[in-house]
Amino acid sequence: CLCIQMAKLYQDDKQFVDMPLSIAPEQVLQIFTELARDHNHSIPREQLQVFVQELFQAKGQELQPWTPADWKDSPQFLQKISDAKLRVWAGQLHQLWKKLGKKMKPEVLSHPERFSLIYSEHPFIVPRGRFVEFYYWDSYWVMEGLLLSEMAETVKGMLQNFLDLVKTYGHVPNGGRVYYLQRSQPPLLTLMMDCYLTPTNDTTFLQENIEMLALELDFWTKNTTVSVSLEGKNYLLNRYYVPYGGPRPESYNKDAELADTLPEGDRDPLWGELKAGAKSGWDFSSHWLIGGPNPNSLSGIRTSKLVPLDLNAFLWNDSQATKYRTLRAQRLAALNAVLWDEETGNKKKNQEFYPSNLAPLWAGCFSDPGVPDKALKYLEDSQILTYQYGIPTSLLKTGQQWDFPNAWAPLQDLVIRGKEAPLPRAQEVAFQLAQNWIRTNFDVYSQKSAMYEKYDISNGGQPGGGGEYEVQESFGWTNGVVLMLLDRYGDRLTSGAQLAFLEPHCLAATLLPSLLYSLLSR
Repeated sequence: CLCIQMAKLYQDDKQFVDMPLSIAPEQVLQIFTELARDHNHSIPREQLQVFVQELFQAKGQELQPWTPADWKDSPQFLQKISDAKLRVWAGQLHQLWKKLGKKMKPEVLSHPERFSLIYSEHPFIVPRGRFVEFYYWDSYWVMEGLLLSEMAETVKGMLQNFLDLVKTYGHVPNGGRVYYLQRSQPPLLTLMMDCYLTPTNDTTFLQENIEMLALELDFWTKNTTVSVSLEGKNYLLNRYYVPYGGPRPESYNKDAELADTLPEGDRDPLWGELKAGAKSGWDFSSHWLIGGPNPNSLSGIRTSKLVPLDLNAFLWNDSQATKYRTLRAQRLAALNAVLWDEETGNKKKNQEFYPSNLAPLWAGCFSDPGVPDKALKYLEDSQILTYQYGIPTSLLKTGQQWDFPNAWAPLQDLVIRGKEAPLPRAQEVAFQLAQNWIRTNFDVYSQKSAMYEKYDISNGGQPGGGGEYEVQESFGWTNGVVLMLLDRYGDRLTSGAQLAFLEPHCLAATLLPSLLYSLLSR
């Protein structure tokens, strides 16, 4: 694998590690060994290309298209959408589930050693583009959309796949490939179960799998917990951490080239930090660079040195079972003490904005009625609500995909939904933010007949850019969030409305309670 990747036969490193073997791996290794010997361990590029073509299959051959059996023509939520153009668009997005459905061929089960794909019994929905396997945290917003499409059996199958992975490996990997087993992604499995239970009330399924939910929480508790000392007290919080070095197989050359800029002793730690950044889902962002020796270069990434607010909010939400009530109370105390400041909403004085700073409200962590006043000045100073095409991922333009000018669907949900807004004027801000995002997605779809994983909101709303690969189409979680917003606000959203520009002077009257929480603690 290393030799093939270093030869750069493919523009995208992920291409090769996703290709199935045509014969047994021992045979492939024997042929490669002989080839290397015949060429004095310096195999010409042309010979490597022939070797791969003869002994490997094309990426994606182990998967086949799958039309979900529970897909139906006209789910109820479509009738809630007043704008005719948006209703037609929602119907087209509903159609996309059939294009994103995949199931594994029997060979993945009978000959797993020939595939990097991890076998899963039940079919699933993929993001699409270069991502032909399932991904962990993406699937939460995919499931929310599927449930609006009344596809509960599809969701149940995807959930069962994740629960089976926990049973086998103790956690849900980043995605459905063996090279992702070293890391997970934001822990949303319990929230997935909760969103499935809401329309189905399938408590039998919950009872059958409650131990697997607990096992996943234990994985995070045991492997990512750090003690934070503050004013004489110790608090247990969690971080993104991966204790494995070596380049990521799916990004081998990028990681190797980045490491070449560092002393040899610093390379394995760098690779571990890159994997931790990928584990966060934010691969990559200034999020993980600020405060380091080189905040302008990915070589200065320090993911595991930071205590992220969103991860701890997700785990707080995960801790609701009776046996975890003490843990949940302790985590809430830690969030209050370590990750909150009465003046700025930020203990370690990181002054940068990220939508994930608002995750505690999305997760329902806090109910202090005084928090909105504390958040108001922060929002006015940041001018986040003045962006007309979506909420930016940050205000820093670094060239990384999880920074300005990109906006991502799940982060819109974190801000817009939050805790249920009790005040009509606050609900109006939520609606205006939803209108902005819907208009951006609708306009781009009208131009390009495609949904995208991220959008550039700096120039009227266009497909996003930056990062390690080209922007991807389709796109699972983007579709899910759009359907959620159309379901929630469909009686008011319009396809041709002026984009909302929220002037700072009106924020006091219209502040969304989901924007209650402030800056990410470090």
